[in-house]
Amino acid sequence: MAGHSHWAGIKHKKGKADKLRSKIFSKLSKEITVAAKLGDKDPSMNPRLRSAIQAARYANMPKDNIERAIDRSSANNQLNFENLRYEGFGPEKVAVIVETLTENKNRTASNIRTIFQKGGGNLGTKGSASHNFKQMGVIKIDKNEISEEEIFILSIDAGAEECKLSEDFHEIHCEISEIYNVKKKLETKINNFISTEIEWIPLNNVEISEEKSQDLIHFFENLEEDDDVQNVFSNAKFIR
Repeated sequence: MAGHSHWAGIKHKKGKADKLRSKIFSKLSKEITVAAKLGDKDPSMNPRLRSAIQAARYANMPKDNIERAIDRSSANNQLNFENLRYEGFGPEKVAVIVETLTENKNRTASNIRTIFQKGGGNLGTKGSASHNFKQMGVIKIDKNEISEEEIFILSIDAGAEECKLSEDFHEIHCEISEIYNVKKKLETKINNFISTEIEWIPLNNVEISEEKSQDLIHFFENLEEDDDVQNVFSNAKFIR
């Protein structure tokens, strides 16, 4: 689930996606439960839930798992999840933002702090790293769903600011307040979405050479393996 750090591509190439499959399902399930708890349980009436379900389908989560996650929103009325953000600097002084979804903020804070310390980084206060980023709405669509020319025209007509082709997917950027309006217009032509999220886009990158990349990759893996972590963003740019 790591975000805009060039880490998603590295993770995919290393085959980590399969190893982290159960973790990914767990995090997607948690997002579905929270989205259903905070809004309508009908995905057509709840854009956050609809986006969470689409992401789960793209990850090949079984339909039963999705339905259980929705049902859990009613069963656990006493369970209150909080979205918490942590900021700091990892190995090689890269800026890092960690987004969590937790029902126990003391446990989460302790775990995140430990991972930063063991990784040779340091956890900062809110705002210590985020000034290196800009928040944007980011919609990702598998490149096999639609041609580059078609998605460019469609996304601009929908009100997006930018549309670009990454290695495996089209990536559409828009203002965060417009993300679900843009998404709704894209849904007139597209059924399958990889993700629809608010992401932290780096304003400047720290280039990481291949020989220095291992400590940073290990640090990101440790963050992602924490059950409360939903997304990891950094301004690291891995170069060969």
